[in-house]
Amino acid sequence: MPERLPTHARHRSSATPLAAVYAALVVYASLFPFEGWRWPPGQDFLALTTLPWTRWQDDFDRTSNLLGYLPLGALLCIALRRSGWSTWPALLLALTLPALLSYGTELLQQFLPRRVPALEDFLLNTAGAALGALLALAGHALGLVGRWQALRARWFARDSAGALALLALWPVGLLFPAPLPLGLGQVGEKLREVLAALLEGVPWAETAHALLATTGPPRPPLQPLSEVFIVALGLLGPTLLAYSVMPAGWRRIVAAAGALALGTAGMALSTLLNFGPPHGLAWLTPTAGPGLVLGLVLGLLLAPVPRRVVRGLALVVLSGLVVGMAQAPADPYFAQSLMAWEQGRFVRFHGLAQWVGWLWPYAAMLWLLSRLGAPDERAQR
Repeated sequence: MPERLPTHARHRSSATPLAAVYAALVVYASLFPFEGWRWPPGQDFLALTTLPWTRWQDDFDRTSNLLGYLPLGALLCIALRRSGWSTWPALLLALTLPALLSYGTELLQQFLPRRVPALEDFLLNTAGAALGALLALAGHALGLVGRWQALRARWFARDSAGALALLALWPVGLLFPAPLPLGLGQVGEKLREVLAALLEGVPWAETAHALLATTGPPRPPLQPLSEVFIVALGLLGPTLLAYSVMPAGWRRIVAAAGALALGTAGMALSTLLNFGPPHGLAWLTPTAGPGLVLGLVLGLLLAPVPRRVVRGLALVVLSGLVVGMAQAPADPYFAQSLMAWEQGRFVRFHGLAQWVGWLWPYAAMLWLLSRLGAPDERAQR
């Protein structure tokens, strides 16, 4: 049995929900595109349990497989240590769980014709998780985790684990190309396609399938003022989410500036990955700049508002964001960058960024709804 820390020393860590989300996204990225499931020809069950050795991998594939599991090992180790596990049991479990996850996904890849399972992938994934766990333990030994917890206690409330996990995922969602800067949550078209595929051939759902399979006329371009407001809401949403776990005061002003910096960096990196370094600021359109300024100004004006009111305002802002994005048409540049992600090497990050970008506003709204009636607890200093 692992040695437990005293109850008063335990703290709900944001590493726990982050590890769970990251593991789910790893499974999605490993099995994408989930098409063509079939039993491998000429293979029995026992033969499938032995992974083959791949001969054609390049340095990029090896590096991706190594680094892809590093955050998972680190997050699991931090979550276990913060939950009271002692060093060696935490290290062992942070290594074993990613290894089992990697082995399971490699086995399932044998049932997908477009995926190539490999023993080398499994070994690199396991090594990456081990490296991440060791780095987490080194950071713990150096006191970095303790310093972060002290900083968190001064800046955030005790119930902030979920919000901090969402804020950490927000820049990841920005990496997936969107029709508008900071425009997360445009999942309606994908849901329509999925539902149409599920209802295809179902006799009692022919009418529903026909309606879902029929694409309507192209949506007209948004008015410039609408684009400005959508960009502003895209910045204001994470800003208010941060406010919901922070006391009113100067720290909220820092959080608003940090949201602006993270949003700008995320959009610049996304554009850079898709179109190259010379076009890193191409996303900063005539409507994006005023939208960022408006979002920052609104965030600063709302800095003194109590946390309970902030939660309600954040729900309104995020609802407005997803409604606005539902009206946004896809432009040619968006379609071009999306094709590059789905057909090029960026497919390795496709599942991670795509699902975070689609679901982030809805996950944030669910968390805010769960905390809507909570007392306006002051952050511990």
